[in-house]
Formats: sequence, structure tokens, C-alpha cells
Amino acid sequence: MTIRKRGESSDRKKLLTNHHESGEEEDIHEHSDLRGDYLNIALLFFLYLLQGIPLGIGQAIPMLLQNRGASYKEQAEFSFAYWPFSIKLLWAPLVDSIYFKAIGRRKSWMIPTQYLIGIFMLILSQHVGSWLGDGHESMPRVAVITLIFFSLNFLAATQDIAVDGWALSMLKKRNVAHASTCNSVGQTAGYFLGYVVFMAFESKEFCNKYIFSEPREQGLVTLSGFLYFWGVVFLTTTTIIGLLKKEKKETQEQLEEHPDLGIKETYTMLWKIVTMKPVMLLAVLLLTVKVSFSACDAVTSLKLIDHGIPKEKLAMLAIPLVPLQLLLPLIMSKHITGKYPMNFYIKAIPFRLLLTLVTAAIVWATPLIIREQTDDIPYYYYGLLLVTYSFYQIFLYAMFCSAMSFFAKISDPKIGGTYMTLLNTLHNLGGNWPNTMVLWLIDFITWKSCVSDGNQNNFSAPKLNDNACLTHQEQEDCFKIGGKCRVDIDGYYIEVILCLIYGIFWYKWGRSKINELQKLPVKAWHVFQSKTKSS
Repeated sequence: MTIRKRGESSDRKKLLTNHHESGEEEDIHEHSDLRGDYLNIALLFFLYLLQGIPLGIGQAIPMLLQNRGASYKEQAEFSFAYWPFSIKLLWAPLVDSIYFKAIGRRKSWMIPTQYLIGIFMLILSQHVGSWLGDGHESMPRVAVITLIFFSLNFLAATQDIAVDGWALSMLKKRNVAHASTCNSVGQTAGYFLGYVVFMAFESKEFCNKYIFSEPREQGLVTLSGFLYFWGVVFLTTTTIIGLLKKEKKETQEQLEEHPDLGIKETYTMLWKIVTMKPVMLLAVLLLTVKVSFSACDAVTSLKLIDHGIPKEKLAMLAIPLVPLQLLLPLIMSKHITGKYPMNFYIKAIPFRLLLTLVTAAIVWATPLIIREQTDDIPYYYYGLLLVTYSFYQIFLYAMFCSAMSFFAKISDPKIGGTYMTLLNTLHNLGGNWPNTMVLWLIDFITWKSCVSDGNQNNFSAPKLNDNACLTHQEQEDCFKIGGKCRVDIDGYYIEVILCLIYGIFWYKWGRSKINELQKLPVKAWHVFQSKTKSS
């Protein structure tokens, strides 16, 4: 085993954005020639596609849990499964530095992680049905599912670190910029297969309507079968790659491209970055801004499923959004590369806050729209959802692209990869913890009561008993006496209003703070410059 005495970014693809100041990126694109790199580009695309599969399946799990009666507190528990990609900076220096020389610096991590992902999927395929509560009088075992998918995402995040680094030595220097395209397109394709395609083919309603000539009791695929298939794909393709693809030795130029930092020095440098005053203020902003949108982001889809919208139809809405997601960064690039890239970020916040209200209004109106429908939900309803989601994506991407541009501008070029990865970690965590929080709180601020089945929508109807329908057992007890749990006060709308009020106050405070940070000279963000001043 070799311990490499230098730190390296786990997000090298993002480091390319730092080159705009020196013109390196433009030079790379100008002389790009894929001859001799077609197979490498295809391999990178495939590796990133594999990475997106567990991410897509993980996105489908909350919808399956919601259909099986999982509480919002349990949804909050499962949301921890998404965290590894937001905290991978914690172990990225280890992946960059420790390896077996005989196997290869990147393959030392990529091969075992992909094997483990395949093994996890095969094991999960044998038990996922019972863990999801498909048996009679069985409830989902959310803790077990969360642990499994946290492990899957941890392995996928580790594979991401290794593949990002391998791309730099796998591709010729003039083609390195294409690694980010392989990442974004490949991961999106994998996510699409794991989420949208699975949700459609798993649904018996979708398959009976569009695929089967005669109705069947289940869809074209099951979650168990889907996991088994991809588990075999992971094991087979990893074996082929391990045997046939050799890892190039890094050139001296690549070795000298970044400071010679060891594991200890890398973590020390991270601490120095975090303790800089501008970074500390930026961290506070990044970790608090998304509370404003968290109720809308985390709960809306689950509420729509509660109201009777088929989960596969919600997943299918992602299809027309894919071209929009690919085009938006290109369209916005000319607006976020100036002196103040975060101006776009600030302008997008009020519109995104307004759209949270619009989205909540659609959720509220959903039962009224579909109540009189005896067959399909009207197409205009899905059109309304699609238009709202599209506008929401525009302002979400405006904030995302502005933040990425600002990160690239302020990152110290001497440790650009580490700096960018840290800022991206803060950015991602700023979305994860509020989403988990609102999911966990919603059950506590929702009031329910057990009423007779015919009086579910009659708020003046008397309760059958003192059952508050808070736990699975109370819900079962209500059902056994011929009742149904009625939502008297929905915590979702309380959270939307509280988040909106918070967002207004945050905007008044945060706007001035962001402008202050934008006006700082770039050198104020540089670690080595700060060290010189202090000495």
C-alpha cells in the first residue's frame, strides 16, 4: 500500500472552472481533439452513469415508502441516506493519498467500491420487499433501508472521488475539460434510469396503459429485480474494467500541478480555510439560506402522493425538465461571470420564495381538482405542475450557477480543488439539513383525528374516539373500527408559511452580507495571502 504525500481534489472537474482567470480552460477547449480518447470518454461516461444508478433508486425510495404508509418522521430518517455526497470532503484526502501501487492510484478505490455497490444491490434485492413492508400487516423497516442506502451513496461518493481524479490522467491534457461533461451527462443518465425509468416500469398502472396488451397485477419490473440486474451489471463491468483497463502513470507535470500536501497537511489546510473570516460568513450564509425553501423542496412531492397523484406520473415530469437542466447553465453563464456573480443569486431568491407559495397553493387545490375525476387526472393539472416546476428550476439553477461561479472566482488557485470541494460541501449541506429537519417536524405540527370513512372531508363531523392517528398503531386501530384518519391541521402549510417568513427576514439580512463578500478583493480569500498578512 502506498500513501501519497500530496493532497488532491475530489472534485477536480470543478477545478477546471478556476482556470478562467488564467485562460487555461479556453486554451483546452480551443485545442480539444478527441482522437485517441473516444474509448476513454465512453468509459468515463459509463462510470458516471453507474454512479447515478444508486442515486436514482434512492430518490425513488421515499415515494415507495409514502405509498406504504411511512410517516414524515421516517422520511426524515431516510433523508440521511443522501448525505454522503455532501460530506465526502471528510474522506476525500484519504482516497487521493492512499492506494496500492500495483493496482493503480484510482483503481485501488474504484474497483472495490464498485464491487461493494454490486454486492449491496444483490443483497438488497433479496430483502427489499420485506424491508419496505410489502408483507401483510408489515410496516417499512426504515432504519435498515436508510443504513443500506447511506452505505450505497457512501460507496458511490467514494467512486466519484476516484473517477474524478482518474479522468485527469486518463484523458489527454487537451481533452480534460470533457471530464465535466462526462460527469454531468453520465450521472444524469444514470439518475434517469434509476429513478424515472424504474418508477415508470415498476408501476402496473403505467405498464397496463402503455406497455401490456392485457392488464397484469404488477409492472414490467420490480424493485428487487431492478436491483438484482444492476448488481450483476456492477460486478460484471467492474471485472472487465479491472482486467482490461490499465491506469496511466501520472506525468511529472501533473504531479507538480498542485502543492505537495500530505494527509495531515490537507486537513490542516482545510481548517485554515474554514477559520478565515470571509469563509466563515459565507459558510453561515450557505448553511442557512435554503431553510427558506426546505418545506417546498422536501415535502411537496410526498404531499402530492398523499393526495392521490401517482408516483410514476410525478417521476415522469422529470423528463421534460432534463433539457432545461442541461441548457440553463449555458444560458446563464454570460450573466454570472462578471465582477459580481452573486447578483443573480440575490435576484433569484424572491422569485423562489414566491414559487413556494404557488406550489403550496397547487398542493392545497389538488384534492379539489381530482375529487370529481372518475378516470384519469386531467392533463391541465400535470401541465400546471410542469410549468411551476420549470420556473422553480430556473431560479434554483440561477442560484446554483451563481454560487459555483463565485466559488471559482474566490478559490485560492494554489489549493483550488480542495477549496472548491469545501465550498461545495457547505453548499450541499445547506440543503440537506433543512430538508431533514422539516420532514422530521411535520408530524409534530400536524393534527389528525379518527372519523367515520364518509366524513373524512367534513371538518364538523364528530370523532369516533380519542384516537389522534399519530402512530401506525393508532392509524390501524382507526381503520379497524371503520374510520379514517382526517387531517385537521396540516403541518405542511404551517412549515411553508414559517419558511416563507424566515426567508423574507433572511433576504433582508443576507442580501447585504452577500454584497459585502462580493466587494472583497479576491486575495482576501486566499489562504497563503492571509498567512502573509498575519505574519
